[in-house]
Amino acid sequence: MRFLDQLALFTPLDALAVALIFTLWLVLGRVIESERLKRPSVTILMIEYRRDWMREMVTREPRIFDAAILSSLRQGTNFLASASMIALGGLLALIGNADRLLGVAEDLTLGGTPTLVVEVKLMATGIFLLYAFLKFVWSNRLFGYCAVLMAAVPNDPEDPRTLPRAMQAAEVNIRAAFNFNRGLRALYFSLGSLAWLLGPAALIAGTAVVGYMIWSREFASHSRRILLPPAQADR
Repeated sequence: MRFLDQLALFTPLDALAVALIFTLWLVLGRVIESERLKRPSVTILMIEYRRDWMREMVTREPRIFDAAILSSLRQGTNFLASASMIALGGLLALIGNADRLLGVAEDLTLGGTPTLVVEVKLMATGIFLLYAFLKFVWSNRLFGYCAVLMAAVPNDPEDPRTLPRAMQAAEVNIRAAFNFNRGLRALYFSLGSLAWLLGPAALIAGTAVVGYMIWSREFASHSRRILLPPAQADR
């Protein structure tokens, strides 16, 4: 089948729906990670708490508590990285099995959908899963760097290297958290992209639901109000 014939299998509404989900994914990520907004996201609010954590670590004896927290964070990234890889492997196996793809298409669309169409739709989900996997792996690596930096913080609070090194650990911890959150958002959008199997209108609806869910958790959740400092409680 020629390339133009392949494109003819998709409608302009399909192109609009795909552009919408990827655009919203990118724009929402930028907005959430922006420190210039008057109404900061949960991700941004957590930055100062992570820095406070490292400041408190300097005077905490022993530092087993800090090591346990970091270990739990790494376990979370390990679990989601493994889950993303398994999901991606299953998706690739499904794409490579034309017979099952035809069965899935008939069940979901109640019509004769060409195999190529279903493959392309699943590939869109695969892009999100691959991105999530890479972000979780990098986040885990950064949390590992953070662990080394924390171990390198001198026990003496008066040592001139203590606070600067603790702040280095805090900044690496913040970057690890950013990448972890990017992976989570990609997972959310991968689930929303599966709605494309039902058609472009379903994809648009799935994109709207996922976008609202992420936005509300970052900017309008009860947990965000708890994280706000007292002076900013009305923001």
